[in-house]
Amino acid sequence: MNQPRRSPCPVSCTLDLIGDRWTLLVIRDMMFFGKQRFEEFLESPEGISTNILANRLRLLEEAGLVKKQPYSNHSRRMNYQLTEKGESLRPVLKVITLWGLKHLPDTQTPDRPQSS
Repeated sequence: MNQPRRSPCPVSCTLDLIGDRWTLLVIRDMMFFGKQRFEEFLESPEGISTNILANRLRLLEEAGLVKKQPYSNHSRRMNYQLTEKGESLRPVLKVITLWGLKHLPDTQTPDRPQSS
């Protein structure tokens, strides 16, 4: 994760790390839905492809937001968990969720059903 920065702006630098289409969704799945395994992330309704998922998990690990550890005798089967640094994004995701619920019609969270 030692790519040159476009600027020293904290918004720009943060977006370089977590601002793509998939990264926050992977973090969301770990944080709010308890997903830990590669196959579980693939079940999300947004339909991330395997190569993109593998790339995002690798980038999150390199950035220190996620740690992985084997969950079976298979060295390739990993559990992914947020680190303390990754968990510190919780308030950011909560604010994004609240903003979406307030400003984007027909959005909902699993624990907040859409009104009829």
